[in-house]
Amino acid sequence: MVSYFVPRGRFLLKAGNLRQVVQQQHQPAQLQLQTIKGPQPQAQNASLPVARHLRQFSSNPASKEAPLHHRRPQHKQQPNPSQELAQIRRNILSRWTGFLLRWAPMGICVFGAIEWQLQKNRCEREGKPRTASELQSRIYCSLPLRIISRCWGWLAACYLPPSLRPYVYGWYSNTFDVNLSEAMYPEYEHYNSLAEFFTRPLKEGVRVIDQQAPLVSPADGKVLHFGSASDSLIEQVKGVSYSIEDFLGPLEPVEQANSGASYAQALKKNSDGSTELYQCVIYLAPGDYHRFHSPTAWKPTIRRHFSGELLSVSPKVAGWLPGLFCLNERVLYMGQWKHGFFSYTAVGATNVGSVEIYMDADLKTNRWTGFNVGKHPPSTYEYDELVLNKELTEAPKEFGKGDLVGQFNMGSTIVLLFEAPKNFKFDIIAGQKIRVGESLGHIVGSK
Repeated sequence: MVSYFVPRGRFLLKAGNLRQVVQQQHQPAQLQLQTIKGPQPQAQNASLPVARHLRQFSSNPASKEAPLHHRRPQHKQQPNPSQELAQIRRNILSRWTGFLLRWAPMGICVFGAIEWQLQKNRCEREGKPRTASELQSRIYCSLPLRIISRCWGWLAACYLPPSLRPYVYGWYSNTFDVNLSEAMYPEYEHYNSLAEFFTRPLKEGVRVIDQQAPLVSPADGKVLHFGSASDSLIEQVKGVSYSIEDFLGPLEPVEQANSGASYAQALKKNSDGSTELYQCVIYLAPGDYHRFHSPTAWKPTIRRHFSGELLSVSPKVAGWLPGLFCLNERVLYMGQWKHGFFSYTAVGATNVGSVEIYMDADLKTNRWTGFNVGKHPPSTYEYDELVLNKELTEAPKEFGKGDLVGQFNMGSTIVLLFEAPKNFKFDIIAGQKIRVGESLGHIVGSK
């Protein structure tokens, strides 16, 4: 039994191997004898131990070759040094490739876990919310999310056979809690593609616009954050901030740019100190109504399109990644309402096929930029700008309260940044579900 644990070709051999070695020494004589006498009957071969071993050897592929006395002597070729060197290099490369393919994923996972834990301990030590580090942000931004979003946009626009629509749309409705009773066309068969189902219109009168409120909700969604925006950094969610300047862009083309004042103060139309900047962030989930409306009567003067990333804008990611709204692709309209400065921003996100503004036919979002994975604009100031209402011959572009502005081809975010009197008070709370036309706030003391 011990011999079975010893490798072959070493100092010890199994009993069966030893018998084969002895028989190989007598094989030439056996072959010559068999050639002279001719083939023997089967019964005699079965009685001879030598013939039994010969039958064992005949099962070996090597025994099927010609007898030893018929073989031609083979001349051993001298190896080529260049071929030996190339073979050694190939062997080394294959070994390193196998090593990397086997252990590199495990090493990356271990490194990621260590980095995640170190960042967590750092945030707890400083008493800050658990957010992403610079390295984690760069890795997340390097993912091919734009390519994935374009593929999803193409898939959502594909024609869906009528027989499959109840199953696909029914699964989507159950998963994301879609309320089809409010839709203008509640039948699944009416929508030719997922994109049409996402951007379905609502019945007339389903959303009632509050005419008494100075500002109403522009979309169905969840209130992520709201409050004052008088500082250069404002919160996208509780404890996680972003820069107003990075979000809106430079002030030079804006008419109200004032030298010597802070960015937030330079945005305001009124310089007498009676007004303040406010913000409100509303997140549209995949199951929400995907069209967005005007929250008040206002007149846009500038449109800026920032071609940034397409990161997720879900509440969890917004609370983890600082400056998320400054990184993502967004369409920004700046103008004026009755209380001063007003801006309306539609922020893109992962799997958002495109952002469509009905009055702006030239706007193209989620454009193909090639396979430039990990390559990003060096500055958030890279954008396309269009000055609105500069042609006197054209009708001025204005929005009334509740007017339809545009649509997302998947859930995303609306950011309102506006100037209002200091006695403006919000009527909402963070995390609240809100619908189009419901009041966002009121001015204390006004009728």
